[in-house]
Amino acid sequence: MIDLTPTTDRTAAVATAVGDEHLDRPTPAGTVQQVLNHLLGLAIAFRDAAAKLDGPTTSTPPAPVDDPLPDDWREQVPAALAGLAAAWRDPASWTGMTRAGGVDLPGEVAGLVALDEVLLHGHDLAAATGQAYEPTDAECDAVLPIVSPSEGVPDGSDRGGLFGPVVAVPDGAAYFDRVLGLSGRTPRTPPP
Repeated sequence: MIDLTPTTDRTAAVATAVGDEHLDRPTPAGTVQQVLNHLLGLAIAFRDAAAKLDGPTTSTPPAPVDDPLPDDWREQVPAALAGLAAAWRDPASWTGMTRAGGVDLPGEVAGLVALDEVLLHGHDLAAATGQAYEPTDAECDAVLPIVSPSEGVPDGSDRGGLFGPVVAVPDGAAYFDRVLGLSGRTPRTPPP
């Protein structure tokens, strides 16, 4: 069990600092606006997955993220992220089976996927808007199994659209840069 609060708090701070002029900027996962919409939806879905709720937020694939952001998105996104972290503080959320995005998975895996989503998309927002984003080694340790290619999957594969092909990182790169490279994102330290 890992506390999602440091990740959700950091990502919420980045999200609230996004200006309207940033919304059309590209990220590895669409525009800044699309990533904010995705974060809002996934925070609610994985909050409900932690509670083992079966309903529209957990039993359907993610909704399209091209809709306009709600007018109060700067309040909604941090509130949804805080609710996500609070839900995963319950040890029962990490046990048994749950459902997210219409996929049944163990609670422990769902919690790590939620962490991975918030961590990577927080970085996406920060990189697109010129903000700092420094995860801890504990956060990187937790998401490493999620971003690492499965055995037998070539590094050049897009891994079913979940992650892009692995991006090379230089020897001695920071731990988070290695996580970014494994997720198919350009590391902050350019490859050799």
